[in-house]
Amino acid sequence: MKQDASSDLHPEGAPVRWAFFFRLFLLAAAVIAAGLLVWKLSNLLLLAFGSILVAVLVRSFSALIERYTPLRSGTSLAAATIAIAAFMAGFAILLGSQIQTQFAQLFERAPDLIHALEDRFGVENLEDKLVEQIQQSIERTSLISNVAGLSTTLFGSLANLLLVMVAGIYLAADPRSYRRGFFLLFPRRARREAAETLDVLYNALRLWLLGQLLSMFLVGAASAAGLWLLGIPSALALGVIAGLLEFVPVIGPILGAVPAVALALAESPVTAAWVALLYLVIQQLEGNLIMPLIQHRMVRLPPALTIFAIIGFGLLFGPLGILFATPLLVVVFVTVKKLWVRDTLDEDTKLPGETE
Repeated sequence: MKQDASSDLHPEGAPVRWAFFFRLFLLAAAVIAAGLLVWKLSNLLLLAFGSILVAVLVRSFSALIERYTPLRSGTSLAAATIAIAAFMAGFAILLGSQIQTQFAQLFERAPDLIHALEDRFGVENLEDKLVEQIQQSIERTSLISNVAGLSTTLFGSLANLLLVMVAGIYLAADPRSYRRGFFLLFPRRARREAAETLDVLYNALRLWLLGQLLSMFLVGAASAAGLWLLGIPSALALGVIAGLLEFVPVIGPILGAVPAVALALAESPVTAAWVALLYLVIQQLEGNLIMPLIQHRMVRLPPALTIFAIIGFGLLFGPLGILFATPLLVVVFVTVKKLWVRDTLDEDTKLPGETE
């Protein structure tokens, strides 16, 4: 009986159970530590995601060159990189001076415009509040400035952009190495599924990105032309702003219209109403005509889901979260459709790029 009581107090399975709970504790601690690390390095991870988008764009253009020319992979990639750089340089040479002049005029008129808005709406210290908010937003997203201890927010933003571009080119130059490293994180039995999912995500981001760039160009061109016809100064610069902000749906078009409407409001309320109507018409055409044609083979994101994604990523990660909210939503949306709806629930659902 004593031996039985002793075995009850010190069962043979106790070391096994303690080892199990110890491993479970280590796993939970590792998950928490990984979550804190991701939170701390959120800006770095978002910039890395931006470099992935650059790599997708370069590889897509490279594949297009390779399809219609005798150039092979490495040569077509170099040609794609040079072509994109030449396009940006050509744009800067042909329209850069004019855009720079219009931006300078726009900034010169900004204080008078802000004072006019303060008088019209009875707001005080609007200029100081706007400058403070802009500086805080740029400083929160300027990774290079934080690392190097730099105080120039503009330099930090340009450095971030350069970092994303260079890293994206490196990713595009040798994607197989990074794919192999990514697959090593999965068990052997799951690597085929991971490869298929990664291919689907690449195709989704490629189609979304190309469609988004086309939409940005059309909205920017239409905005610049409409503002020029209405006689609004700095029409080309305002069109560039509208086109760039089109990258962020829902919020971007509203922010793109604000400087043009404010500039027109300083002249007269009637002019401001015409400018607001112009942007409203452009957004209606973009939403009901342009995007349905572009999204025929793209990711069709539910509008409400897009709004909540922008708000959620913005609250979590700040301005960079808002900037990359839609492509991040594309990744989450397509992953759920592929791994859960199609592969787990065995539902017949269409993935981006697939034909009916």
